[in-house]
Amino acid sequence: MATRNPPPQEYESDDESYEVLDLTEYARRHHWWNRVFGHSSGPMVEKYSVATQIVMGGVTGWCAGFLFQKVGKLAATAVGGGFLLLQIASHSGYVQIDWKKVEKGVNKAKRQIKKGANKAAPEINNIIEEATEFVKQNIVISSGFVGGFLLGLAS
Repeated sequence: MATRNPPPQEYESDDESYEVLDLTEYARRHHWWNRVFGHSSGPMVEKYSVATQIVMGGVTGWCAGFLFQKVGKLAATAVGGGFLLLQIASHSGYVQIDWKKVEKGVNKAKRQIKKGANKAAPEINNIIEEATEFVKQNIVISSGFVGGFLLGLAS
């Protein structure tokens, strides 16, 4: 689909004239990474073989999954241990918990989260769209990453 660019518009002010450039068309025609990194750069599909992409995605996915598993276990242990110690201290009489105040605080936090969720939705949708576009452009390395991530979680 070929489109013609309209001629640049000129706006005159009191003593100067300005030219309006359509940078979106320029960016579509001239990929910036070609000038910065050369013609051999670009999406992963253009640079590496399918096997190399799967291996790279698998290794990075396995590392991420393994770290996610270890950090998740550590966080779950810390949170669970904290609750256990709190319950032991409460049962022994060292700590008195005002459950009404706790309930009030939880309800207040729920309201704040609901308000914040409505405000954050456009940013989250934008991030999801960008991630989806990246996965579409680099489907081979992305599938290798997912497979490696699942193996990292299992190991």
